[in-house]
Amino acid sequence: MTDWGALYREHVADISALAGDLTEEQLDTVVPGTPAWTVREVLAHLAGVASDMTTGRMDGAPSPEWTSRHVNERVPLPVAEIVAELQSHQDAMAASVADNPRPASVWNIAVHHADLHEALGLPRMPEHLWLPVAEALAPTAPALADRVSPYEQFRGFFSRRSRAQMLAWGTGLSAEELDELCIFGPREDDQPVPG
Repeated sequence: MTDWGALYREHVADISALAGDLTEEQLDTVVPGTPAWTVREVLAHLAGVASDMTTGRMDGAPSPEWTSRHVNERVPLPVAEIVAELQSHQDAMAASVADNPRPASVWNIAVHHADLHEALGLPRMPEHLWLPVAEALAPTAPALADRVSPYEQFRGFFSRRSRAQMLAWGTGLSAEELDELCIFGPREDDQPVPG
């Protein structure tokens, strides 16, 4: 069984290291997986989710208004401060997912971590950071087993592949059947795919 708390901590460590090396230009890069946000805003979201969840500031969650509030509160801050806030809540976040078979907060950080890698043209993040999420969701889509790579399944499940990209997998599933696999609904804009 996956230690979701440990996985959450690993994402925080990797994202912290990544953020510390980014230029201002990279921080201002639009993230295609979340096209309303830049890299800086994705970092603000991750810190905001952790803070809100551990302090009980969940009014309106997970609405766009809730998300906008915590992103907008953090965007003016130095990135080092945003990352420090994310780190400061990792113990409580890790404890909160210990026995949860579907830990949304871990899945959220994994998806956005992959978003950052893809937006910045980086190689795919290490397998141990995304594979447990893909494996947890794989039973919901048995038609993809042995036909689509686990990484592409992971990205598709979280609506990080366009309808055209998913049809190109060649599974024989219709566009409508593939749409049903997307947690956040289908998308039309092609997404960057790591080499």
